[in-house]
Amino acid sequence: MLNVKELLEEIKASPYKEIVVRAPHTGVVEFAELAVGDAVVGRSGTYQEKPGTPLATLTREKNRKPINAPEKGEVQSIRTELEGQFVEAGEELLTIRHFLTRKEVIELILQQALHLFRAPERAKYYFIPEVDQKLKVSGKRSVKVHDGMDMLIVSRMKRETPLAYSGPDGIIYSVYFHRGENVDAGEPLLGICPEDQLSTIQDVVTRVQSEWEEE
Repeated sequence: MLNVKELLEEIKASPYKEIVVRAPHTGVVEFAELAVGDAVVGRSGTYQEKPGTPLATLTREKNRKPINAPEKGEVQSIRTELEGQFVEAGEELLTIRHFLTRKEVIELILQQALHLFRAPERAKYYFIPEVDQKLKVSGKRSVKVHDGMDMLIVSRMKRETPLAYSGPDGIIYSVYFHRGENVDAGEPLLGICPEDQLSTIQDVVTRVQSEWEEE
C-alpha cells in the first residue's frame, strides 16, 4: 500500500520538475535575450491564446519560427554554444526549472496512489450509457467498479467496441479523458481508488490545498 503522506514529504523536499526545451525541427537557432536565473511564463489567456516567454527562434529556409516557454519557471541552463548554429530536430536548447503548483502536486500523488486504467490503443473513449448517466447525476465517486465490469466504448476508424475494466475493485476517483478527444495508447483513462484508501487520499488532497505554497 502506498504511503501517500510519505510521498508528499518527498515532493516537498524537491518541489519542482525540470523541463528540457528541444528544437522542434531543424534550423539555425538564435536565443532570446535570456540569462540563467531569469523567470519565464507559459501560455496564458482564457483560450491559451497568449504564447509563453520567447526563448529562441529557429530559421529554416528563411522562415523564422519562435520557440516559447511551455510553462512558468526559471531558466536553469542555456546551450549558448549553439547560437547561430544549425541544429537537428530534438536537440536540447535550454532547461527550465518549473515549481509545482497545488494542482500538479495533487495529480502526482493521485497518479501513484490510484490504480490507473490505461488506454489499450489510440482511440476516442466514451462511458457506456449506464455509467455515463450515473456520473452525470451523482458524480465520479458514486461509481463502484470491479474486474470485468463493462465500462467504456472504444471508438476508432468508424468502429465501436466495448472495453471492460480490468484491475482491483474500487471507485472512480479521477477521469483523465475528454469526450471526443483521442487518447494515446498507454495514457491513463481512469484513476480507481480502493474504498479503504479514500479517506486517506482525501485528507492528503485537503492538506496540499491548504498548505502548498506556490512559487
